[in-house]
Amino acid sequence: MTTEPLAIERDGHVETWTIDRPDRRNPITDDDMVDAFCAATSRVNRDAEVRAVILTGAGPAFSAGGDVKAMARRSGMFGGSPYQQRQGYRHGVQRLTMAMYGCEVPIVAAVNGAAVGAGCDLALMCDVRVAATDAFFAESFVKLGIIPGDGGAWLLPRIVGAARAAEMTLTGDRVEADRALAWGLVSAVVSKDTLIKEARGVADRIAVNPPHAVRMAKRLLQESQHQRLESLLDMSASMQALAHHTDDHVEAMRAMVEKRVGDFHGR
Repeated sequence: MTTEPLAIERDGHVETWTIDRPDRRNPITDDDMVDAFCAATSRVNRDAEVRAVILTGAGPAFSAGGDVKAMARRSGMFGGSPYQQRQGYRHGVQRLTMAMYGCEVPIVAAVNGAAVGAGCDLALMCDVRVAATDAFFAESFVKLGIIPGDGGAWLLPRIVGAARAAEMTLTGDRVEADRALAWGLVSAVVSKDTLIKEARGVADRIAVNPPHAVRMAKRLLQESQHQRLESLLDMSASMQALAHHTDDHVEAMRAMVEKRVGDFHGR
């Protein structure tokens, strides 16, 4: 199925979302793009049949982030008074950030090319990142005299550490795929021809597991970034009690004893 401007395809328990504005290098700040991401994440949160998502970009770029031409014209979310611009960010691209962060389904970014500005941060919003050899990342906001307005200053240090996040943010320089791999920004670098296959392999390794356990494990990883150990342990105990009472847990135990692959149904 296709939902403009985000092309969506499902194969088994895995969906592939393709940012489909290749002629503009896949900006993500347009209202219809934000709405598409919000709708897609909300839908998969309600659908236990979707167990992993692959996110990529159409054409040569993953995402150029903000619409620089609209920024130069001071139109859309970039127009109006300071108050109106603040509201533009809060009700524009920041809705996309919160939708991605609130997505219960693991998302694998297949970074097929340039991931710049908000496009870099979009990759950071995913749980796993795989990059093509010619991909690069740039937290390039300062190059335009602005700052990360979509949460990049929160996301980036949690992935690459404070020092490297400072280097990327304060210089705005690009980080090539091989350095991104060394920094832990991506999990693998592969040829562009095999990128989607590699991302699908990761997605399949996620999707083979009991879906409710995967979703709860993702939530715990997110909460661990800002909760105290005591409160995280309490949350873990509550989620674990739920997990123990699922049919999938019973099936997983039987499959382990019987030395076979489990058959999970999200129950």
